[in-house]
Amino acid sequence: VSPGNCWPLQGHQGQVVIRLPARVHLTAVAVQHIAKEVSPSGTVISAPRDIAVFVSLCWALLAGIWPWGKAGVDADGEEETLLGTFTYDVAQELIQTFPLKNAPLPRAFSRIKLLVKSNWGNPAYTCIYRVQVHGKMANQKASTETRG
Repeated sequence: VSPGNCWPLQGHQGQVVIRLPARVHLTAVAVQHIAKEVSPSGTVISAPRDIAVFVSLCWALLAGIWPWGKAGVDADGEEETLLGTFTYDVAQELIQTFPLKNAPLPRAFSRIKLLVKSNWGNPAYTCIYRVQVHGKMANQKASTETRG
């Protein structure tokens, strides 16, 4: 992780949908930001603060996991399931892991949405440096963990 090498979100809020390399029974999400000491501005006000994590069955349908493809899927009306809300604390460790509700989930997903509700004070942009997804791959034994 190096300063400036991030997913920039315009403003203090934003979202990103992350496609995982495999379907995963999710257990936790980890978020990482740079240290204040390596930041060119000397601050970490662009770090995400309040975060929510969602999944959607419709994403699985659109991805072709459902045998009938996209039939009957209304992207505008898709329902998302909230897996948890978290606060990334810039005064704590750079990598912070947040357990998800009801983990591991009974259904495996290939996409998650990370919604940044606020950052630590930068009105112009928010930086997401690293997101790790923890869980068990759908097609492997229960003891296997994946991080994407």
